[in-house]
Amino acid sequence: MNAFTVLILFPLIASIVLFLIKNDSVRNVLVWIFALTTAAITIFVVCKYFKNGISFNYQDEKLIDNIMTAIELLVAIFIISIGLKNKKYLVVVFASIQTPFMLWFEFTQKHGIEVENSIVFDKLSSIMVLIIGIVGSLICIYAVGYMRWYHIHHDNYPIRKNFFFSILFLFLSAMFGIVLSNNLTWIYFCWELTTLSSFLLIGYTKTPEAKNNAFRALTINLGGGLAFAAAIIFIGIRYNTLELSVLIEHKPDAIVLIPVFLLSLAALTKSAQLPFSSWLLGAMVAPTPTSALLHSATMVKAGVYLIIRLAPLLGESSVGRIVTLVGGLTFLICSLIAIAQSDAKKILAYSTLANLGLIVICASVGTQESLWAAILLVIFHSVSKSLLFISVGSIEHQIGSRNVEDMDILLNVSRKLSLYMIIGIAGMFLAPFGMLISKWVAMKAFIDSNNILTVIILAYGSAATLFYWSKWMGKLVSNANATVKTKHHFHIDEEMPIFVHAVLVVVSCFSFPLISKFVLVPYLAQVFGTTPITPIGASDVNIMLIMLSMLIILPISFIPLYRKDKRRIVPIYMAGENIGNNKRFHGSMGVERKVELRNWYMDSYFGNKQFEFVSNIIAVIILCIGIILLVGGLAA
Repeated sequence: MNAFTVLILFPLIASIVLFLIKNDSVRNVLVWIFALTTAAITIFVVCKYFKNGISFNYQDEKLIDNIMTAIELLVAIFIISIGLKNKKYLVVVFASIQTPFMLWFEFTQKHGIEVENSIVFDKLSSIMVLIIGIVGSLICIYAVGYMRWYHIHHDNYPIRKNFFFSILFLFLSAMFGIVLSNNLTWIYFCWELTTLSSFLLIGYTKTPEAKNNAFRALTINLGGGLAFAAAIIFIGIRYNTLELSVLIEHKPDAIVLIPVFLLSLAALTKSAQLPFSSWLLGAMVAPTPTSALLHSATMVKAGVYLIIRLAPLLGESSVGRIVTLVGGLTFLICSLIAIAQSDAKKILAYSTLANLGLIVICASVGTQESLWAAILLVIFHSVSKSLLFISVGSIEHQIGSRNVEDMDILLNVSRKLSLYMIIGIAGMFLAPFGMLISKWVAMKAFIDSNNILTVIILAYGSAATLFYWSKWMGKLVSNANATVKTKHHFHIDEEMPIFVHAVLVVVSCFSFPLISKFVLVPYLAQVFGTTPITPIGASDVNIMLIMLSMLIILPISFIPLYRKDKRRIVPIYMAGENIGNNKRFHGSMGVERKVELRNWYMDSYFGNKQFEFVSNIIAVIILCIGIILLVGGLAA
């Protein structure tokens, strides 16, 4: 059994064990052990195979194929049964179509198709494996602390912790399978496992809202799975191959663009781009570790990972332009909608959709510079957004709310948690953190490739991004002069993953020149077969590192964490005479008033459903145009 087999199977075994363990204390210890071991195996695999990569085949692939086929059939039967039980007939239709077609292909058409390399590990795989293994494991550990109090605050929900942790590790196993597999049928199998896992996680609480949102996610992702299955059948019959690497080597003619479009459609549903974004927004009803896992490290990254792999066939092709437009529309619209949100998890959800849209744009433009930006965006978004999600979960625990307007008291409650939040938000938009570096390179790539429309979209979408992140950060520091501190309990199961996430954000920002030199540039040179390029020069890197080093002074104000703060608190200016406690002032006619600071959300412009509905219609029209262009290309 090689290291890759262990990496995929170990979380699966952990999933089975955790499902069987009913005792909370024992299970919590096992989650720590399994998560740390998964992270250790991940690091070992990357260190061992990073330099030269590896690709290989299993000797008993027929047996593996048969096992996967049997599991696919069982999953389809389960989905059809729950669809009929809950009267979700579209779910039944999708499952009833794609599984029989895949079985037909497996037993009648697949014979004679040789797969030389079922597993491929290269520089891109190493990045994805590290994200899944490290960030995913930290989320699992965080879930231990989170679930300690979750059912105390939600005592009306059925307690199924063993089920919850089991699905988390099943999810990690499936994601490892997606990013390591080169065999399209194996990718499809793991793809559908993530769909099933997300359905089970979103519906964890079994409330009517959770069930509806879970079925919405299942319906949309099964639709993407149907497109994926159709692409596999087309590729297998037309090109007599099932290897993703072989498909990418073809020229983007009218025929090969058909499966490329179908695979891109599947990727757009998985990465929740318009008009498929509603499933990811509905995932907010799930416990916070689910949101972190779906929105940052794993599920949504599967979609953009596939588009990055398909990038050589996109670019200037009709499919590439359509995917670029969909990503651009998603980035702009979701950035604007995020302005109107005050619920922290909704802001993070719309921000995720927007950033995924930006990654889709960069990948589909298909140049070396834009792909450089896309992969770097994947890295920085994963660590920063995961930090923000789990921090919000702990904030809700500490202050009883996840509304941004209530977070001005967080400094009174936990300066450490405030600092972690500020680091996460800075990582998303503040110069010279990684997200902004990536956007700068993306802007340069769009200009160099004459994609002027995407330049405009990036400019306006980034302006909206600056608006909602700065509002949030403003609320976090608005009560910095508070003198009253509230005692709080921050369990190590929560604090340790949050702290490590914060360290990862800072380290990744300082190390991005090394990531570029040893990971991105060699990978892009291999993909394009040309002389490697470096989008950012040495002088630019030095300036950015100096700026980043200067930001180290930011945490100085948070130093009094473990001793009594003896700094002098001075009165601040108010709309009247400050009473002296920086909380109240004398207003007109001598009336004593309380200071209230509120953000502007522009709900009437960006918060209405009509705005979102029109955006979805535009996205549907863009995809329909893509289908028309494909048909026209075939006819020509």
